[in-house]
Amino acid sequence: MTSTIAPIEERRNFGIGILLISQLFFATLDTSAKYLAFIGLPLGEIVFVRYAIHVVLAIALFLPLQRDLFVTRNWPLQLLRGLCLLGVTGANFLAMRFLPLTVTGALMFTMPLMVTALSGPFLGEKIGWRRWAAVGAGFVGILIIVRPGTEAFHPASLICLAGALSAAFYSIITRKLAGVDSAATQQVYSGLIALTCITPFAFNEWVWPTTGAGWFAFIAIGVAGMIAHQLNTIAHRYAPPSALAPFSYTELLLLALASWLIFSEPPDVWFYVGAPIIIGSGVYIWFRERQLNRTVTVAPVED
Repeated sequence: MTSTIAPIEERRNFGIGILLISQLFFATLDTSAKYLAFIGLPLGEIVFVRYAIHVVLAIALFLPLQRDLFVTRNWPLQLLRGLCLLGVTGANFLAMRFLPLTVTGALMFTMPLMVTALSGPFLGEKIGWRRWAAVGAGFVGILIIVRPGTEAFHPASLICLAGALSAAFYSIITRKLAGVDSAATQQVYSGLIALTCITPFAFNEWVWPTTGAGWFAFIAIGVAGMIAHQLNTIAHRYAPPSALAPFSYTELLLLALASWLIFSEPPDVWFYVGAPIIIGSGVYIWFRERQLNRTVTVAPVED
């Protein structure tokens, strides 16, 4: 017995709404990861916990509803998607040990710009000069925030940018898998692949939380991650990455608030200069997407 794979639909406003809800959970995920690092948990353990809880919850929730949960129509893309997700997580969690959430958040949000740049060769979308100019302006905003060549620059910024590139490929692959495998199947495989890769490195220096806040973050990192990525996957069924990506900037505002209130790391003046440039670039890309109002056609999936 096979499940009916929900086809891609062109309901962009609905997809954007789902994505906006997912940003609250993504912010919870990042804040929890930062807090666990702050109280001394090693990187391998944090990544392991994030995916172990994710996988257990995903299987428990979806297997009773979908008997062919582990059946995929595209093994290579599922493997690549899982590796990209692990790359995002590892790079971001490592960078936030050295950088405030506002900086890691801003750097990770080069992802929408990268998605736009990569949508041409990988999704067949035509990217005009206006959107290329917006991509360039966004990277100027990044340079303002990280200030390479100054004492304020930290090498961890480069790690974060590598994570953003991995996130861009993850977004594009998610779009390619929409209508091919169910959102539940994508969830399980992305978590299982990441968990399999990180498990050998997770138990070398295991540290249990010792406070209520620590245990909350310990559990929330997996629960929030599972919910966030499920909503993100569903959103990609209703809208392409180039339309969705700019709206992920709402997480940046939530991260700035968490950085200020929880970690006493308020945004510096350069964040206030650079972040609006990045956000403005993303919003302009979305505006052009709406103006062009292009229809994405996808070949039907055979039973």
